[in-house]
Amino acid sequence: MSPHGTYRSLFEPFQGVVSALATFCWVATAVIAARQAPLFKAGVDLVDFGVTVTDKRGALVTGLTADDFEIYEDGKKQVVTHFAVGDSDAAPEMHLGLMLDVSGSMEEDLPFTKTAAVKFLNTLRDALDITVVDFDSEVRIARYSQAEFVRLIERIRQKKVGGDTAIYDAVGVYLDGASGQRGRKIMLLYTDGGDNRSSMTLHELIDLLKASDVTVYVIGELEHQPSSVKSLQRMVILQIAEVTGGQAFFPTSGKQLDEVYGKVLAEIRAQYTLGYVSTNTRTDGGWRKVEVRLTHRDDRGLRARARKGYFAPYRP
Repeated sequence: MSPHGTYRSLFEPFQGVVSALATFCWVATAVIAARQAPLFKAGVDLVDFGVTVTDKRGALVTGLTADDFEIYEDGKKQVVTHFAVGDSDAAPEMHLGLMLDVSGSMEEDLPFTKTAAVKFLNTLRDALDITVVDFDSEVRIARYSQAEFVRLIERIRQKKVGGDTAIYDAVGVYLDGASGQRGRKIMLLYTDGGDNRSSMTLHELIDLLKASDVTVYVIGELEHQPSSVKSLQRMVILQIAEVTGGQAFFPTSGKQLDEVYGKVLAEIRAQYTLGYVSTNTRTDGGWRKVEVRLTHRDDRGLRARARKGYFAPYRP
């Protein structure tokens, strides 16, 4: 069976609507599975981290080598055994997740969201496939190959607003599907950050994000939100992005959005992938804190941004 055929069969149950109750049961299982499933691939205990490096002005730093990095797990130095740069031939295949909030609170922002999403997809054609999740009170998911680009764009353009907002459940559904993909995983989320429907809590979602190897970028659309909730929704958006080593942006115009896309695309292509075999052989499912350091950070004012750790595999 072709890879594309496999994706269809895997995602067939999710082509329709996922009810709130079904989402709760499925996502609750995913939270447990995320803590138990190894992050390791191909039978080798290789832990992968996507790392973005910036200088003291926030500009991306390229041209680094494996010797420029050090990885510490729970304070113990690890040996980097795998290294690649985002735009190199050695970089792993990339999978893109596109999350669209189409709830009623996005009514004034949806035209902007749809135009923005289509523009981004036309700019980033590097991804092997694109998983689209649109959500309101319910969650709908489908995966497209690059050969189905026209169908993908049509799906986005036909979206209409309505219903409540189940952000946490939607991201959980995406992460569960992405856990079976190998390679780099980038998720772009368009939302106002105001969840009022999910069965999953924010705390449970953060656990799932910590357990995943997805880098999340969020386009926060808060311009038309009440001032009484903007601060809280901004905090939620920032937390979702930062726990994965990604970033959140809050553009208010098309010009600002172009600048954001330039930054996101540059980050994706400049991201370093580092892998190592952990010296900790326990399979207890516990959280392991990871710090990526730069060997010459103090001299050059460089900063490495990556997720903060991972859950170890669990084998009873």
